[in-house]
Amino acid sequence: MAEDGAIALRVTEFCTILRVRARPGARLGLAMNSAEVTPHFETITDAGPAAGWLTLVHGASQHMGLFSAQVDAFRARYRLLRIDLPGHGGSARMAGPYGLGEHAEAVLRAIDRADVAQTHFWGTHTGAAVGLLLAVRTPRRFRSLILDGAVLPGIDVPSVTAAIDRAKATARVHGLATARDEWFETAAWFDVIRKHPEACRAARHRALIDAFPGGPWLSPIPPAPVAPVVDSLGSLHTPVLLVNGEHDLPDFIAMADVLAQRLPAVRRVVIPGGGGFPLWEFPATVNAIVSDFLATCPTALRE
Repeated sequence: MAEDGAIALRVTEFCTILRVRARPGARLGLAMNSAEVTPHFETITDAGPAAGWLTLVHGASQHMGLFSAQVDAFRARYRLLRIDLPGHGGSARMAGPYGLGEHAEAVLRAIDRADVAQTHFWGTHTGAAVGLLLAVRTPRRFRSLILDGAVLPGIDVPSVTAAIDRAKATARVHGLATARDEWFETAAWFDVIRKHPEACRAARHRALIDAFPGGPWLSPIPPAPVAPVVDSLGSLHTPVLLVNGEHDLPDFIAMADVLAQRLPAVRRVVIPGGGGFPLWEFPATVNAIVSDFLATCPTALRE
């Protein structure tokens, strides 16, 4: 019991810090992308019209190809919807700003355009934050959330902010090629991929980064602020699976700690040997865990 009290105290302290870091003027809600354009998406419907939907959303500097191993593993059982975030992949020409709120509205437009009424949602890093923000906003659209390296919407993550600010500065002064090199070679969330290049498909992941067109790093347009959702987590009854690597950054572990304490229907797993992107580093292990999790989720939500 004493240990439980200590954990609760640490979570309370961390949440207090989060509120202090929240950007002024933030509001709970989703800012519209100025272009009102639907991002590039792909549907894979091998599983047939009766199968549930599983939406897949990548992180910053990547594209939908991040989920290649997940497509192979899940396409026979779920209809899949893969989405490129604005400024990434097939959505490279979408105008900024490129903030979380704008990304979330764009993803929702893609879900609507694909005529997906309800979906399981699997996101990593920025994609995970998008899913969490949308689920708080429109919970009935989501049957479950798989959050890989989750970020809490509206909250500054120091390690992420520092890396992105460095990438933006490098891109503007030395060009995108140099910024992409620096991003992959120095960002700590790629440590495990770099240390195990064969097992973790480092060359293929580097190719994802090399394909990043760089709009979000070069855009001068500031994104609309998004308010912290931490106080809304207790009312989100969507089943959630939190996935982190054993060697994930402390900031991401701290975010997962808060989510695990606040969410009513949550399961948490840590992938042995994993780093910042377990779904890429150890896809067979993660896919098996996600498959088991999805099997426990409702096939449809009650009205």
